[in-house]
Amino acid sequence: MITALAGGVGAAKFLTGLVKLVPEEELTVIVNTGDNIILHGLYISPDTDIITYTLADIVDEKKGWGIRGDTFHCLEALEKLGQQTWFRLGDKDMATHLYRTTLLRKGLTLSEVTARIARSFGLKLAILPMTDNRFETRIKTRDGTVHFEEYLVKRKARDEVLGVSYSGSNNAEPAEGVLDSIANSELVVLCPSNPIVSIGTILAIRGVKNALRKTHARKVAISPIVAGSPIKGPADRLLKGLGCEVSAFAVAKLYSEFLDTFVIDTADCQSKTRIEELGIEVKVTNTIMLSLQDKIALAKTVLED
Repeated sequence: MITALAGGVGAAKFLTGLVKLVPEEELTVIVNTGDNIILHGLYISPDTDIITYTLADIVDEKKGWGIRGDTFHCLEALEKLGQQTWFRLGDKDMATHLYRTTLLRKGLTLSEVTARIARSFGLKLAILPMTDNRFETRIKTRDGTVHFEEYLVKRKARDEVLGVSYSGSNNAEPAEGVLDSIANSELVVLCPSNPIVSIGTILAIRGVKNALRKTHARKVAISPIVAGSPIKGPADRLLKGLGCEVSAFAVAKLYSEFLDTFVIDTADCQSKTRIEELGIEVKVTNTIMLSLQDKIALAKTVLED
């Protein structure tokens, strides 16, 4: 059994390669929910949806989110009604959010709803939200704190990051199955996702770090930083805002208390010895996933003992 800790686009790309090598039934993906947000009365779970749409082979790969070929008629109508439409929701995508919101209002947990959606899209793997409780990633800027999606999408990550907080983290419990999956796996993979607002949120849930320390599983992480820059997203701004250097080494250090192996890109081969001094095995390979073969090759590297 394999457990993956995942954010959005980078994780989805990696998992596309992984499912070509292992049966879906042997895979559990624990997904960040710090980005979850309510807009237009709908409960939206961005990272969960990206993972679901990608593995169902319907994601809009050009944008990296949403459903391929989707239209935006509903959003256009909302805009005419004077509503804010900075968060782009396609019409087919909107159906997922309507369904999720309806089931949540009926009293189902986010975990139960996520499982139903995954099955509706024909997926056989287990997709678990990191928590069923309220959890919100907030970014501190000079104008105050804002929801991560507002910082990323509405404000286009232009603000200087002065800090990151996890609202609700003190009371958030891991969703059912999260800790058991980590404990009972043979391999735990930290996908190439933002270490602060994707993987960091999962690690902030009570009991997750302890489970990672205690599990007998081999724990492998893939660096989302290549040659001092993130492949996608604002990881560089976030790391700088928290006083960290923007490097593969900095990410390895964040995970060092439980990590066995760290996979870095060939562009960062000079960091190998420095990371090994943290007590972590280092594998050097191509981590930039431009093609399906790249994704499969990276997954093979992670699976190798």
